[in-house]
Amino acid sequence: VQLQASGGGLVQAGGFLRLSCAAAGRTFSSYAMGWFRQAPGKEREFVSGISLSGGNKFYADSVTGRFTMSRDNDKNTVYLQMNSLKPEDTAVYYCAARTGGSMWSALSYESWGQGTLVTVSS
Repeated sequence: VQLQASGGGLVQAGGFLRLSCAAAGRTFSSYAMGWFRQAPGKEREFVSGISLSGGNKFYADSVTGRFTMSRDNDKNTVYLQMNSLKPEDTAVYYCAARTGGSMWSALSYESWGQGTLVTVSS
């Protein structure tokens, strides 16, 4: 599956953004999806994951209560609503798709979007 992420930008601390990730292909509903991020000089880290139907969602401790992941299988799109943004949320955000393996590990994901930059100013 091919993924295209969008929605990044510059926002002040306390603000919000909504990221989208559009998938090309008929089998989108066969993939569990995840969002990862990578800040300058740091390793890529797990942000959020969602099950095939969207019924189960998981978040990194650092974003729990502020970020909400969702998916629309009719539109082949997954979203990440990011509220109460902090400067430490600044990173390139990637969406990714997997059919197995651990949700938490980037190695489990077979397809990756190109990334969208989120910059949070203080």
